[in-house]
Amino acid sequence: MILQSRRVWIINDWLRAQVEISASSGRIEGIYPYGAKRADLDCGNMRIVPGFIDVHTHGAYGFDTNDGDEEGLRRWLLNVVGEGVTGILPTTVTQSEAVLTKALRNAAGVARMQRTNPGSVPGAEILGVHFEGPYLDSARKGAQAGEYCAAPDLEQFRQYFDASDCLIRIVTLACERDEGYRLTRYLNENGIVPSLGHSSASCEQAVMAFANGARSVTHVYNGMAPFHHRDPGIVGASLRFHDVYGEIICDGLHSDWTAVHAFFACKGEDHGVQAQFGGNRIELCEDGSAHMVDSGKLAGSTLKINEGLRNLVEKAGVPWQAAINSCTINPARLIGMEERKGSIRTGKDADLVVLRNDYSVAAAFVRGRQCWGEQA
Repeated sequence: MILQSRRVWIINDWLRAQVEISASSGRIEGIYPYGAKRADLDCGNMRIVPGFIDVHTHGAYGFDTNDGDEEGLRRWLLNVVGEGVTGILPTTVTQSEAVLTKALRNAAGVARMQRTNPGSVPGAEILGVHFEGPYLDSARKGAQAGEYCAAPDLEQFRQYFDASDCLIRIVTLACERDEGYRLTRYLNENGIVPSLGHSSASCEQAVMAFANGARSVTHVYNGMAPFHHRDPGIVGASLRFHDVYGEIICDGLHSDWTAVHAFFACKGEDHGVQAQFGGNRIELCEDGSAHMVDSGKLAGSTLKINEGLRNLVEKAGVPWQAAINSCTINPARLIGMEERKGSIRTGKDADLVVLRNDYSVAAAFVRGRQCWGEQA
């Protein structure tokens, strides 16, 4: 099948091009000049971009990762491609060991079906699990369940990792509670991303965590002490070190647009990552925010990634390259999948999204299969 457009995001620029994809191999077969071959789907002036990768998202469409329900997870994967998301890391929230174990096994089972029987679970591909908690600081818990926050426990984590069928790709933890950075070092040595979040760590503690293998910061500005010029904390450390990735929630509620712009200006085009965030016992509001039922405090966002991309470009003034990279190649690099995902290149997985001018999704393809929009 051949798609073409006058605006295809290739080599960090908009090119007039055709993209040939194969449903059988799931890969991009070739890239040609616009009009070189007969196109099956002519997208005109709509943008063709790499599929979005969401590395921090707790659920949607009536499902939460902690539910541990197969049908709910299937429904989420099927519908989230309508937001341009073709790869996903279902994200847990702090809860009891029994709840987390069930959630991990559920994600692992559905991911196994996707691997062994392509097409059996249509929609976004599960690329791993983001394990947020329970190794958090209860003082910075946000919407997390404080009674289950605990110090990092390497032996316990190994049990969780086994339950996930080795699917955990990111672990959010409070590094100041990780004695000797033991879990941080273990994660790094085993190809899992330690990410600092829900933490009261000082700047020095964060820097030492980076030195011991931490490679990301979870929802920068939120779940940590505010930046102060004499006490910069995790925020300051995340902005200073350019090789460290950082998530940010681009809804204009969790962070002011000037703060979002400053974040991307510091991180550059290669280390910013969009994030969506959810929580427990929340009320969804008309402005897209989520608030805790008990306290009324901000708990998360229902922002969709395609809307986040629009916000970055139109409201925060972030250049296109940095904005697109934040939801495509940067998260792919973060989880070690840049050889398969995150950009439009021959040989890579055919994860493609067609965006209208208003950033809504006209069509989406996951590993060569069209999962959203009118069939070509």
